[in-house]
Amino acid sequence: MKKLAIGLYAAVTIALMVWGFYQAIYVAPTDAMQGEIFRIIFYHVPSASVAFLFFAVSLIGSIAYLAFRRNRDGWAQIADAWALAGAEVGVVFCTVVLLTGPIWGRRAWGIWWTWDARLTTTLVLWLIYVSYLLLRRFAAGPQMQTYAAVLGIFGALDVPIVYMSNRWWRTQHPAPVFGGSEGSGMDPSMVHPFLWNMLAWFCWGVLILGIRYYVERQHQRFAAIEAQAALNA
Repeated sequence: MKKLAIGLYAAVTIALMVWGFYQAIYVAPTDAMQGEIFRIIFYHVPSASVAFLFFAVSLIGSIAYLAFRRNRDGWAQIADAWALAGAEVGVVFCTVVLLTGPIWGRRAWGIWWTWDARLTTTLVLWLIYVSYLLLRRFAAGPQMQTYAAVLGIFGALDVPIVYMSNRWWRTQHPAPVFGGSEGSGMDPSMVHPFLWNMLAWFCWGVLILGIRYYVERQHQRFAAIEAQAALNA
C-alpha cells in the first residue's frame, strides 16, 4: 500500500512537471519587454522558494537534533536525517537558482554576474550549505552531527537576508514581483502558469526530499548494526 501511494505521488508529480512546462512555454504569453527569456521565472522563482523551504526543514531538524541528542537518541537521529536531507536537496535547488539567474542576467543586463546584495547573499547561502555537506561527508567523530547542526542553524539565518535583500538595499536584481512597491505584480495571464510551476516544483522537491530522507535513515540503521557488531566482536 505504501509503495502504491509513493508510485501514485510520483506519477502525479511527473504529470504536474509536464503540465507546468506546457503552461510556461506554450500558455504564458511572451513578455513585451524581456521577450522569451522571461520564461526562466517559471523555474528560477519556484526553485528559490523550494530551496528556502528545505533549508527551513534543515533548520528545524538541526534544532531538534540538538534538543534530543542527550536523552532521546532515536528522535535525534530522525531529526538529523531530516536536517541532512533538507540541506542536500536545498543545495540542489539553490544551484538551479544560481544557474538560471545568470542566464537571465546575461540577456537582461549584458553580464553574467554582479556582486549586488541579492546575488551575493544567495551565493553565501549556497556556500554555507555546501560547507555543511562537506562537513557531513569528510568529518568524523561523535561531535560531527553537533557541529553540522550548528552550521545548519547558522546557514538558515541567511535565508531571510536573501529574501529581504532587494527590499532593504538598492540592487540590480529586479524588485519583488509579489508584495513589492506600487505597480508590482504579474499579468493575470502569467499568474496561472506561474502557480502551476510553483506546485509542480514543490511536489518534485518533496518527492526527492522523501527519497533522500529514506536513504539516510537506511544508512543510519546500517551504521548502527555495524557499530553493534564491532562492540560484540
